[in-house]
Amino acid sequence: MTKPRLSAITWSLSAVAVGVLLVGCSASVKAETSEPKISKDKLAATVAEKLAATTGQPKPDITCPEDLAGKVGNTTRCKLTASDGSTLGVTVKVSSVDGDNINFDIKADDTPSPAAN
Repeated sequence: MTKPRLSAITWSLSAVAVGVLLVGCSASVKAETSEPKISKDKLAATVAEKLAATTGQPKPDITCPEDLAGKVGNTTRCKLTASDGSTLGVTVKVSSVDGDNINFDIKADDTPSPAAN
């Protein structure tokens, strides 16, 4: 999968809208190793796809700092970056693991961080 890019015209962060839309959002990814885990790139792509599907907007620019191990309760923090440079934290938490399928919930922060000047 290629890393999604944020559309400069169509995306702007609205903490209320994005936060409300992502509450309870979940996804599932098939792990491809003996120890189930999702690579940080695949996780970022899946979070971006789920966000785009939820909002009806193009895929946002999402980055995740680490792979997500397939153990219930494990979390990582990803970051959505808007075209204006503002960011929104996104928490990803493993909700269940079924063999090599890792199911996780996605929750965006309520408030974005402004762009650095």
